[in-house]
Amino acid sequence: MNPASPTGVAVLIAVVNSALLAVLATIWLRNYREFGSTLLLGLVGFSGVLLIENLVSIGFFFAGMRTLYAMDPLVGRVVLAMSVLELLAVSLLTYATVN
Repeated sequence: MNPASPTGVAVLIAVVNSALLAVLATIWLRNYREFGSTLLLGLVGFSGVLLIENLVSIGFFFAGMRTLYAMDPLVGRVVLAMSVLELLAVSLLTYATVN
């Protein structure tokens, strides 16, 4: 994999997204244990689902999706754009949660 390719960058962004989501899940789970709010439980579930999605996408890339990306360079750019949008959303949510 060429790390400078659009799909290589998308995989790196998915790793960053996964790390941020793990931080969010930890904070929200700690807060849920303290306050018991169903909203916090929903946020833990939300972060868990997105974390699984990111980990599965990383796994699929290394397990054979690179063939799809190699066949059509547009797919790599679209995956990169979606990863950047998710990174923006998760970063804003992390900022709002931590501060």
